[in-house]
Amino acid sequence: MSLMKLLGNTLGKATGLLAVLIVVIAAVLNYFDDPDPVKYTSMAEDMNTLEENFRQQNKSCFILGASGETGRVLLRELLERNIFSKITLIGRRQLTFEGKEYEKLAQEVVDFEKLDEHAAAFQGHDVGYCCLGTTRAKAGAEMFVRVDHDYVLKSAELAKSGGCTQFHLESSRGADKTSSFLYLKVKGQVEAEIEALGFDRYAIYRPGVLLVDRQESRPAEWLARKFLGAFSSVCSTSMAIPIQVVAKAMVSNTLLQPEQKTEILENKDIASLGKSVGK
Repeated sequence: MSLMKLLGNTLGKATGLLAVLIVVIAAVLNYFDDPDPVKYTSMAEDMNTLEENFRQQNKSCFILGASGETGRVLLRELLERNIFSKITLIGRRQLTFEGKEYEKLAQEVVDFEKLDEHAAAFQGHDVGYCCLGTTRAKAGAEMFVRVDHDYVLKSAELAKSGGCTQFHLESSRGADKTSSFLYLKVKGQVEAEIEALGFDRYAIYRPGVLLVDRQESRPAEWLARKFLGAFSSVCSTSMAIPIQVVAKAMVSNTLLQPEQKTEILENKDIASLGKSVGK
């Protein structure tokens, strides 16, 4: 057998295996896919009206986790759409920004271990956005629980006491307080405990893998994001979503008035709303 023929046979087998693998992956993702998303019809024109009406109410908001991936993009989206008269960043350190659009930002530096001493930082806000979080791999199990549960819940409690009526929480796909997996269990627990606080409006966002280039990503995480990004570009999946879409959905959803006080937006719901704005 010639070398060229051998190479041809080898490539043919590899292509066949790859095709089978893609079919299997597609079937698995389809099986675990979210239910059909809430239908957000094209609302570009209506959104402009909603933004203007909301803007005239002179509301203020705060962001927890503005130094993180979602928080940074959310802040840019809020500044671009200019729906709040005041935006306050609450975090453990002062952040530095370049550009005139950041000049009107207020910042409150707090010690998350002593949040009761910083109750004033949470007073006077109409809307709260929480993008605070870490991972067990990065911080260890104990610190993960402190950040994603204790810090988040205490912040929500102080915000509620300070007059905040609308709270938006970035959670995770698969969050479940009864889960045997620590990450999903903690996410589910904090979701439920914040709901019990009784905000007038409470939105939970459960995105899949956030498609963004993390500078600190481990090789396996980087490969997973690249694969899911390529796959989601040709096939709808509940496993991944561009981080910009999450931010757009959070801002757009702030303007809407759902029938229920508490709503959970799964990955497909977030994608549907985030892509419907057209901005």
